[in-house]
Amino acid sequence: MNQDPEQIARDNIDKQLIACGWVIQDKDKINLNAALGVVVRYYLTQDGKETDYVLFIDKKPVGVIEAKREEEGHRLTTVEEQSNEYANSKLKYLNNDPLPFVYESTGDVTRFTDFRDPKPRSRPVFTFHRPETFRTWLKTEKSLRASLLDIPVLQTEGLRDCQINAITKLESSFKEFKPKALIQMATGSGKTFTAISFIYRLLKFTEAKRILFLVDTKNLGEQAEQEFMSFLPNDDNRKFTELYGVHRLKSSYVPTDNHVYISTIQRLYSILKGTELEEAAEEENPNERWQPKEPMPVVYNEKLPIEFFDFIVIDECHRSIYNLWMQVIQYYDAFQIGLTATPDNRTFGYFNQNIVSEYTHEQAIADGVNVGFDVFLIETQITQQGGTIWKGEYVERREKLSRKKRWELQDENENYTANQLDKEIVNPNQIRLIIKTFKEHLPEIFPDRLTDKGEFEIPKTLIFAKTDSHADDIINIVREEFGEGNSFCKKITYRNKDEDPKSVLAQFRNDYFPRIAVTVDMIATGTDVKPLECLLFMRDVRSRNYFEQMKGRGTRIITLDDLRKVTPTAKYTKDHFVIVDAVGVTKSIKSDSRPLEKKPGVPLKDLLGAIAVGNRDEELFSSLANRLTRLEKQVTEQEKQQFSEKAEGKTLKQVVNELLQAYNPDVLDDLKAKVETEMAGESPMAKEEAFNKLHDELKDKAANVFHSSDLREYIDNVRRAHEQTIDITNPDTLLNKGWATDSKEKAENLVADFKTWIAQHQDEITALQIFYTQPYRRRELNYKMIQEVLEKLKLERPLLAPMQVWRAYEQLEKATGSPKSELIALVSLLRRISGVDSTLIDYSNKVDLNFRDWILKKNAGQHNRFTEEQMQWLRMIKDHIATSIHLDADDLDYTPFDAEGGKGKMWQLFGEQMDEIINELNEALAA
Repeated sequence: MNQDPEQIARDNIDKQLIACGWVIQDKDKINLNAALGVVVRYYLTQDGKETDYVLFIDKKPVGVIEAKREEEGHRLTTVEEQSNEYANSKLKYLNNDPLPFVYESTGDVTRFTDFRDPKPRSRPVFTFHRPETFRTWLKTEKSLRASLLDIPVLQTEGLRDCQINAITKLESSFKEFKPKALIQMATGSGKTFTAISFIYRLLKFTEAKRILFLVDTKNLGEQAEQEFMSFLPNDDNRKFTELYGVHRLKSSYVPTDNHVYISTIQRLYSILKGTELEEAAEEENPNERWQPKEPMPVVYNEKLPIEFFDFIVIDECHRSIYNLWMQVIQYYDAFQIGLTATPDNRTFGYFNQNIVSEYTHEQAIADGVNVGFDVFLIETQITQQGGTIWKGEYVERREKLSRKKRWELQDENENYTANQLDKEIVNPNQIRLIIKTFKEHLPEIFPDRLTDKGEFEIPKTLIFAKTDSHADDIINIVREEFGEGNSFCKKITYRNKDEDPKSVLAQFRNDYFPRIAVTVDMIATGTDVKPLECLLFMRDVRSRNYFEQMKGRGTRIITLDDLRKVTPTAKYTKDHFVIVDAVGVTKSIKSDSRPLEKKPGVPLKDLLGAIAVGNRDEELFSSLANRLTRLEKQVTEQEKQQFSEKAEGKTLKQVVNELLQAYNPDVLDDLKAKVETEMAGESPMAKEEAFNKLHDELKDKAANVFHSSDLREYIDNVRRAHEQTIDITNPDTLLNKGWATDSKEKAENLVADFKTWIAQHQDEITALQIFYTQPYRRRELNYKMIQEVLEKLKLERPLLAPMQVWRAYEQLEKATGSPKSELIALVSLLRRISGVDSTLIDYSNKVDLNFRDWILKKNAGQHNRFTEEQMQWLRMIKDHIATSIHLDADDLDYTPFDAEGGKGKMWQLFGEQMDEIINELNEALAA
């Protein structure tokens, strides 16, 4: 006999309610003392209407359930008005307030509304909430969603711009009660730090009680735990773990008294299923390797009810939201926040297109958060085409695991494809040719890595292998070809039972050896090896996202000092890394972050020249952006300031961003959409013409700054000032030895060259104009003016460095003193050749003499006109002018004056004479 569909739905609802801890009673057998949570069927309202279920907590009505047949699951939102009516009704015998909690359910599909929320909105839930949860909620002043409106403005100290943007927009999303949000941030830009920052704010400012940080490998979970432990909020001097409990799930036991829970998705699945988890299951990306033997659906678990977590942060969400794993996330009645560097269309779709942060690899490069990369190709015939094993040859057979060998006679011709390499077929010659080619070209790829002994130092290199067996073959051949021992090249993989993988990884990160590491996928994601400068791909990958993550190992920035700790020959800070592609991975994968460098053989000067004469190609813009990004990491703050002054006030990063935006697909899509909207009735040709005009304007905006020949010359000069060319092709020949006999002639030539350069520029540089044609303005000279002369001199004529010219002068005439800096040496030289001083004298000595004369004049006819405390201040001003050329009143708020009371103290000592004394000293000491 067929059951009534409505009764089937009620039976399923009853089962779920009982599982969630409710006691179910009929209206004529009510006993509200029976349990904390009692559900009464068919309870009547005062106007005689019959409800399906009324929920009681502590003997008071709190909610209703409207039951519908299974086939009505698609129209539950249409019956919300009916359930809302029951919730607002007076129940029979009771003078109740409107009931806050309302469900609509078919027993298979359930929706829930909390009317304590601002703008109450129904949402799907896996099942019903527990009675204890309703009791807790009713005791709080506000619902969770209501409390989200209380999140204060973000304090931005210690946060990058991309992190500020992500947190601010995410919290705006929360305040609109959007259930899902996606944060896309490039590898290395601080996704985990960003997540901990907003988790801290949720726990501090809202009613959030428990937050899940979900990962897909044990390695990522351990790293996240360490970051939580070290996180120091910018508004509290206590660490995160001193304020809130953090627990990483390592077994089926789940404590209830913590605030943040870190778990792999595999662990959480096993807990919900009530099954044990093998240790190896957490070690690898589940979508790459591990799958449970029987992927059964998740069922309700009273130890982890649906309301256990208020928020779920899903790390590397592009891997964790599909297939089997989606049901784990959707089990909980919680907000979901995805973190990834490499989203795809499925990721965008899952998070309802609510992308609160889009911070791409290219943006991260432009901002100096990541470094970009170049690609070096190694192509071999067998790699691309496979090969043939001919009949009648003796061939070696090897067991994959035991490595046991035997020889057999090949009984027929066997063709093998490139895909079979290193799996069914191993060709050591192919591996050896790649490694040998790699070794031979390393000096070309990294031309600045010669030791004092003339030996080449191998940069930290990571090789991606196909399998563990393939990795072992690579390691043996690398050691042979490089002529090195075991410590030079090691394997880092979860399956390495001989050596602790974490220990090897720490060595690779922090020690000189190993120089080369080989892995299958252990450190493809989430592992920081900042000194890594080279990635050698000897395996292709199935997934574009996975390839992006693998590349991400090389993008990390590192200071020059830290890089030199493991690579002593490094001469510059890490400004890029190199992908050596031995399998065509960069061609076969459609990557979102192609290398910016499209013209690796073209000099920077030529790129600048091409853009100046009107070339607007994408490759030109991309390559120039890449070169300027690298340059930005090398130049000093003073040089950045000078760049900005010559670039219409734009910074190096702004110029790079404009170059990248000119061909940014998203920007171009916006332009097309604008044209479509504004020219809806026009012909396709007219629209295309309008779009091209807008695109040309965008390109011109990016290129306009380079019309300045002064800027182009400055960029090329700065680049040369920070770069050395290593000539290893021309041997040196000894021409002469012995004592110098013509040093005086060289000194005269050097001084003459210096005077000539000064004369050539005296009309264009403010400081030189003052020295030569406007001496009355010498009191206006300041540090920045002199620094401008020094920087231009060093860029154009580095051999005329002021200290060298000073030493040349010393050979020609008597010099007084010895300048402590190039800046002071330059001022002293300018005073000498412009005739201010008749002999060469160290400027700081001259200031001392002028100060003594000024004090004598001030004290003329008076005994000790200045008090000792006043004299202390006057000496500090004298010392400041001796090293910084000039004093402004605002300088009194900085070292060393601030320690003595700053501007206020000087006013207290000198009163209204303060400004007059400062002006007098600037003039008298520069005389």
